[in-house]
Amino acid sequence: MSFLFVVVKNCDLEQYKKDMQEAFQKGFEEDFGKTEETILPEEDINRSLTTKGSVAYKAVVDDEIVGGAVVVIDEETQHNHLDFLYVKYGTQSKGIGKKMWDEIERLHPQTKVWETCTPYFEKRNIHFYVNKCGFHIVEFWNEKNPDPNMPWNFVGDGNEGMFRFEKKM
Repeated sequence: MSFLFVVVKNCDLEQYKKDMQEAFQKGFEEDFGKTEETILPEEDINRSLTTKGSVAYKAVVDDEIVGGAVVVIDEETQHNHLDFLYVKYGTQSKGIGKKMWDEIERLHPQTKVWETCTPYFEKRNIHFYVNKCGFHIVEFWNEKNPDPNMPWNFVGDGNEGMFRFEKKM
């Protein structure tokens, strides 16, 4: 298996976004059943991709995009954010996510703190971030402690809340 982790090219963006949306959609639907709601709207991905300091990466195995990640790097504080990390639906549980995370850390060695979040119901993600990547849960956003940056119409947490993670380097 040849694994590459490189910056996404403009010509890859359409498929990259579709694959990311499908991964998030299927993850949600595995727990809550089929829904007509779009769990990860394209405008959320676009907002992340156009944020100052944003870098989008793709994971390629045998010439096929199998995942990706969008990070936001703050050159001044080095308190950086993992906005999205996805493994293409149907290729999970093969170590691709961990390889991507290892590459992100290698590519951004000056980072002091990484931050990310995931929905409460995503047990696989919680296991991944805490047990595989070394993050710590530092906050639980829910109706009594809402994320001040979350849009009012956000449905991706299934109304069960979100965990915020940090990893101090």
